Amino acid sequence: MADKTYWKILLLMKRKPGISMAEFRDYYENNHVPLCAPYMSGIARYVRRYLEPQPHAESGTNDELPYDVVTEMWFDNEAGFRGTLDYITTTVMPDQVVEDELKFFHRPTMRIATVVECESTMSPEGTPIV
Repeated sequence: MADKTYWKILLLMKRKPGISMAEFRDYYENNHVPLCAPYMSGIARYVRRYLEPQPHAESGTNDELPYDVVTEMWFDNEAGFRGTLDYITTTVMPDQVVEDELKFFHRPTMRIATVVECESTMSPEGTPIV
């Protein structure tokens, strides 16, 4: 089987102060995702990963994280990836999307990153094959 290459854009986002994680997740999934669906042509996968802070083993702290969700947009071709990246890094989204984001995102802290993935093939024993 040939390896498949994926290009990925990450959106790191924080909820607005005063909004619970449950409210944030519910609004994102049930309002924002359907609103943005028409703008997602060419995306192979669209994944939202909601972050839940856990206690640190040494300090015991369980502080709130800088981001509440990491949204992943996966592309199976470089042209779609480059076009989307160019658009979201140089163009303000349509007014209806921005207005919706203002309801639940803390927009000044939003960040965009791209990802290069290096995956190791694992042995049946669960160790990397080098």
